[in-house]
Amino acid sequence: MYEKLVLVTRKTRLQALVERFNTVRQAQFYLQQAGLDVSDYVAEDDRYRDALELTQTQLEVGLPVQRLERGLVSSYVFGTKDLIVVLGQDGLVANTAKYVGTVPIIGVNPEPSRFDGVLLPFVPAQLRGVVERVQAGKARQRGVTLAQARLSDGQQLRAFNDLFLGEKSHASAHYRLRIVGKDGAGPWERQSSSGVLVSTGAGSTGWLKSVCAMARAVGGFFGQAPRAEIALSWEDPRLFYVVREPFESRTTSARATVGWLGPGERLELESLMPQTGTIFSDGVEADALAFRSGAVAQVATAPHQSQLVVA
Repeated sequence: MYEKLVLVTRKTRLQALVERFNTVRQAQFYLQQAGLDVSDYVAEDDRYRDALELTQTQLEVGLPVQRLERGLVSSYVFGTKDLIVVLGQDGLVANTAKYVGTVPIIGVNPEPSRFDGVLLPFVPAQLRGVVERVQAGKARQRGVTLAQARLSDGQQLRAFNDLFLGEKSHASAHYRLRIVGKDGAGPWERQSSSGVLVSTGAGSTGWLKSVCAMARAVGGFFGQAPRAEIALSWEDPRLFYVVREPFESRTTSARATVGWLGPGERLELESLMPQTGTIFSDGVEADALAFRSGAVAQVATAPHQSQLVVA
């Protein structure tokens, strides 16, 4: 069924510092001068290396193995007969899932005492058995709805957790927004805000949760009854959008600021930001599309779900 294993890995914090300062000793000196715990960085690096070594041993199942570092994921062309293994954190699974299509993803937790592993149900010692079950078609998989932003020039970006549309900096974002439903398009509304957040079910416990917490706190301060949190399943076909801190003025309004996007519905934004408008996904600002004046973004549910292998 599968012709290749793709092992997605990441740099540890210590490895990233060594790249910056050239040597381990210089990296450790920097940490000491900053008053940080050097031993924690070293311990994390050691345990990740051990987990990687065991993972590679467990993947000796007769298929070629392609190792892929996180920074190359967005430019790598995944095949339909690849089987993906991600040696976590959770965010590495999320940032891999939006590029691999519908091929299964096996999330592996390199250090369960450090990482919660919501998307990492397995440890390296279990990996050979998991791969064999997937190859035999006996592994349980769970679909995860993705969000997708498509620009008028054909560029697109998908998100496992959420999409952000707005300004690169803390400046106000300026744009026109409308909802396009099954019965047609609503009116355009010009807005100024801190940007628009569009969340999937998987992302409803992340950035969206913090936005809801802020709204509850403000409402509670003024004596309004707090509302329940938004909690969606990974498979929920809907997206939820919220305009962050909309500002009403003579030229901008704040009517269409929150709501659901069901199947067949989409959110459209036309950028009024000459230079620094952006669309990024899953909190990774480098994983972005330029969203400058005149560009129109269509945001909706992606045409397929990611498939995560679960315990």
